[in-house]
Amino acid sequence: MGGYKMKKKITIEGMHCASCAANIERSLKKVSGINSANVSMMTRKAIIECEDTVKDEELKHAVKKAGYEAKEIENC
Repeated sequence: MGGYKMKKKITIEGMHCASCAANIERSLKKVSGINSANVSMMTRKAIIECEDTVKDEELKHAVKKAGYEAKEIENC
């Protein structure tokens, strides 16, 4: 367990309100290896801190599970 810690920024499509952001945040926090997730409805982005073992596909799946689409994932 535990690799290097890193930050990622996810651009998310389909959010309309603070409740949308909260749903995505909850879904991301369930992914193993994520230390924190902060989703902003205003910027339509999520900033996460995670282990380097977390795959982008896992992040996309978590966003999709909440009912939204991750358009782009980039390292910060």
